[in-house]
Amino acid sequence: MSTGDAKRILLHICCGPDATIPWPKLALEGFDVTGFFYGGNIHPAGEYARRLQAVEAVARSNSGNLAPCRYLADPWFEAVRGLEDEPEGGRRCSVCFRVQLRAAAEVASGLGIDRLTTTLTISPHKDPEFINFIGREEADRLGLIWEDRVWRKRDGFLRSVRESRRLGIYRQNYCGCIYSMRNRDE
Repeated sequence: MSTGDAKRILLHICCGPDATIPWPKLALEGFDVTGFFYGGNIHPAGEYARRLQAVEAVARSNSGNLAPCRYLADPWFEAVRGLEDEPEGGRRCSVCFRVQLRAAAEVASGLGIDRLTTTLTISPHKDPEFINFIGREEADRLGLIWEDRVWRKRDGFLRSVRESRRLGIYRQNYCGCIYSMRNRDE
């Protein structure tokens, strides 16, 4: 849905499958959704490209606008320097969420969009309250409105699995960074 009367919102997207539930739900609520895919935390670059294709497919299926970030891994590596050996879900992940949500807030502000939210809370492996806390901080920093959402409610994650299969999009088997890939392989 894209009307002149709709409230605009930037949807931070961690991956295509995780956007399959939030994007249409926000549109049904009357939001004009612009998707934002950060991706500097995704490794290797070929994995970023596969995930971007999935995000683009979700944007097309929702007739939505997409503002993907250029693939820039170095700033992400700089942000998590010293946290390489942290366990999955530890301090490195907290820094990663902040890097992504800060970038989303900056893009929203630059596009004149005053609201934002994230797909990160669809994962059963992430703490939605903590993610929403970081999102609120980053939105407040730029005078934006953060939409607290927990997309995994009402089987959101399972519905996203089904919807990504229906769309035929790539569904990854690790969070994204080289360290989560290493943990998966171990």
